Amino acid sequence: MKTFTLKGEYIQLIQLLKALNWVEHGAMAQYVVEEGMVLYNGEVDFRKRLKVRVGDVISFDGQEVKII
Repeated sequence: MKTFTLKGEYIQLIQLLKALNWVEHGAMAQYVVEEGMVLYNGEVDFRKRLKVRVGDVISFDGQEVKII
């Protein structure tokens, strides 16, 4: 499992997907979230602007990252 160090209180889910280079651009990030392809702490979450915080785990396309 990868880790991602948060530099503030939170990062929006679609911004995180772009920062990790798991998607090529913002439109693709929005699409994969809307289609339920991203897991937030083990469950599908459709909120594009979801605030991801320290301790959360995000999974997408066989990859997983823990926010530290």
